Amino acid sequence: MCGIVGYIGHRDAYPIIIKGLQRLEYRGYDSAGIVLFDGETTSLSKTKGKVEDLRNKAESSISTNGKLGLGHTRWATHGVPNDVNSHPHYSNSGDLVIIHNGIIENYESIKKALIKRGYTFHSDTDTEVLVNLIEEVKNKENVKLGKAVQIALNQVVGAYAIAVFDRNKPDEIVVAKLGSPLAIGIGENEYFIASDASPFIEFTNNAVYLEDEEMAIVRLGKEIKLRKIKDDSIAYPNILELQLNLEEIEKGGYEHFMLKEIYEQPRAILDTYRGRLLADQGIIKMAGIDQNLEKFLNANRIIIVACGTSWHAGLVAEYIFEDLARIPVEVEYASEFRYRNPVITENDVLIAISQSGETADTLAAIKLAKKRGAFVFGVCNVVGSSIARETDAGAYTHAGPEIGVASTKAFTTQITVLTLIALKLAQEKGTFSQSKYHEYLAELESIPSKVEKTLESNPIVEQISEIYKDSTNCLYLGRGYNFPVALEGALKLKEISYIHAEGYPAAEMKHGPIALIDEQMPVIVIATKKGHYEKVVSNIQEIKSRNGRIIAIVTEGDETVKELADHVIEVPETSEGLSPLLTTIPLQLLSYHIAVMRGCNVDQPRNLAKSVTVE
Repeated sequence: MCGIVGYIGHRDAYPIIIKGLQRLEYRGYDSAGIVLFDGETTSLSKTKGKVEDLRNKAESSISTNGKLGLGHTRWATHGVPNDVNSHPHYSNSGDLVIIHNGIIENYESIKKALIKRGYTFHSDTDTEVLVNLIEEVKNKENVKLGKAVQIALNQVVGAYAIAVFDRNKPDEIVVAKLGSPLAIGIGENEYFIASDASPFIEFTNNAVYLEDEEMAIVRLGKEIKLRKIKDDSIAYPNILELQLNLEEIEKGGYEHFMLKEIYEQPRAILDTYRGRLLADQGIIKMAGIDQNLEKFLNANRIIIVACGTSWHAGLVAEYIFEDLARIPVEVEYASEFRYRNPVITENDVLIAISQSGETADTLAAIKLAKKRGAFVFGVCNVVGSSIARETDAGAYTHAGPEIGVASTKAFTTQITVLTLIALKLAQEKGTFSQSKYHEYLAELESIPSKVEKTLESNPIVEQISEIYKDSTNCLYLGRGYNFPVALEGALKLKEISYIHAEGYPAAEMKHGPIALIDEQMPVIVIATKKGHYEKVVSNIQEIKSRNGRIIAIVTEGDETVKELADHVIEVPETSEGLSPLLTTIPLQLLSYHIAVMRGCNVDQPRNLAKSVTVE
């Protein structure tokens, strides 16, 4: 959550920071702000609302000159979203300026102590407390800004990514990280600071990602100076060459990022298994699995931890691992797992799934599992992210940047990676026949073309959306592999259209939800030919007899369900275990079109963020 952008160099900072903030809008926010420094004076503008509101306000009210600047998009934690609570924040003297992502948990006790010593506060934020703490340390200890930041951060409890500068040192910005991501772009006599690389990708391909409890002093004409916050030891920057390109973070002619990303799924799935799946040779090559094969084969169980859409991908994986590889699997919400004192042993394998690789609860679950001796494997989309660095091994999804807050291609590429792992383990364990194994590989190889075929249903989905766009409730039903898809479909509708929706196992409908069904209730049923088909048809008949409106996802050529349902959306036939890769596509399109028709902000739904870096 929140977004940080900073610049120091030879260019005008203002356009770089404004464009950078726009690139970070996917992270979710409710206010924005910018500060610029021209070597003599600072110019500050901040406002509740969007980056465009900030741009309009700044250009009409402040000087936009300056080669140094900081920008921020805030997702409110301490204090309501308003102009005063927005970042950046000044210290009491006005010399120090800070932007901050994360939460300082002990801010209240620090604030009380600072008030007793004469400090005053204008906002309700923990961030203003932090900048004044840094200033007090700087003055009291008579130290430079970098040292003051280090001492102050050793006194706080919580998570943070910060950037701070001193008006008396116009050639320097100090940054630090614990929990929230922070990247430093390295240019020619210029530095860029951001929550991820997207704000500066057009200027440089070289970046350093700070590790937890690291700080950096970024100074013009000097190399980056890295230190450990805890013990002041020197750290050495690992400069990465970024693979991101500008086209990937632009809309490319689509009306919204979400629609673009839905249509990118055939390519994203292909990119995810490219080089890993050699179907004609019967080979799956995954370095993270190959190098740790015994850990998986000897595991008593696999524990999957994730949040949101990634948790739904984990549920699909539970079916895949148990069905194919015959390994017991437990799927846990990371936010619950870490607090319930779980039983974890060194014979367990924990798989952590996260699109961003920065999800705070999932990171905490990883650290807990490692402490208990479990082997930890990560599945994420962002190269160099915290989860990629924290886990023992892992696999990237190669979905490319996902800007829309509601995950689409992240979900299908996560399932693709997890399917590859399950197939690899099944082959090694000999838990199913060679003919079935080769059949699965060939079918997985055909999935991108079948997703393309499924996307051709878009006009039908749009027509259905027009009929149900004003619904107030919606029920999604699925069985087996497609039960998690029902959960994911309901989540998508809730996230971007604000219609209340619930996903249920179809057989559980009789144990409560059937009471809700009437002629006003649309019920989306996943009824593909493979897997419990007759049982699902019976469930559809139960809905029909109670006048429910049925939207069915069916296998091409299905006639039985077509006679019962009000609407059908066809998907190509595939193996039961791979069907979620197809059945989720119409549900994504349905949510998208309904949200657009309701006038909702599809890419930036209210109250939500792409990267959830606080608990």
